[in-house]
Amino acid sequence: MKAYRQSIKRREHNRQLRSRLRTGLKAIRAALDKNDVDGAKEMLNQTVSLIDKMATKGIIHRNTAGRYKSRIAKRLRASA
Repeated sequence: MKAYRQSIKRREHNRQLRSRLRTGLKAIRAALDKNDVDGAKEMLNQTVSLIDKMATKGIIHRNTAGRYKSRIAKRLRASA
């Protein structure tokens, strides 16, 4: 029973973290779509930090984190 209660709390916590990550990714993509390169550059450090935290905590796989960072950087270079 205790393990079940813990898993519920852990799942909710992980969902919140994953939601923050997706929101951050969506915001930087939206800025790049609007050709707001300066805004995207400002968000880049925060987003990369967030991606790294999620990979460290095991919310996402480290290869997925690398893929996200690579794609964002590639789009930022292309729009700059």
